[in-house]
Amino acid sequence: MTSKKKKPNSNHIASNKRATHDYFIEQRFEAGLVLEGWEVKSIREGRVQLAESYIIIKQGEAWLSGAHISPLLSASTHISPEQTRLRKLLLNRRELINLVALVERKGYTIVPLSMYWVKGRVKLEIGSAKGKQLHDKRASSKEKDWQREKQRFIKSAR
Repeated sequence: MTSKKKKPNSNHIASNKRATHDYFIEQRFEAGLVLEGWEVKSIREGRVQLAESYIIIKQGEAWLSGAHISPLLSASTHISPEQTRLRKLLLNRRELINLVALVERKGYTIVPLSMYWVKGRVKLEIGSAKGKQLHDKRASSKEKDWQREKQRFIKSAR
């Protein structure tokens, strides 16, 4: 009788909480990422940040810019890892056309929301977003506080 240690089966890698604070997310898309070997190893270790990243569209292709993937200390010696390089996003043509149309409208941008595993592959959830103004941020903060208080009242009433 041998017992195997089970890892927590979490598919979540990283999220961009700042995006939901600064933007209204209108539509969400799932995109694949073109990565190098050392990047996948670093992502498995959880050494990725999406906080300052954004999506740009160049020549009909979507690219992830500003995502920080820290290289492992044991990275190969024959490569020089670049932590914040442009990474190509894999999207369907229809989704890409839809994103280009949204970006051309005033005030819309594309932001990465979260990174996760699907069948051993890294996927990135991106969203078309419209910027929040200061009073919108305050209103959403008040709404979150109210929901939290409401849950406390419900829990204490039981």
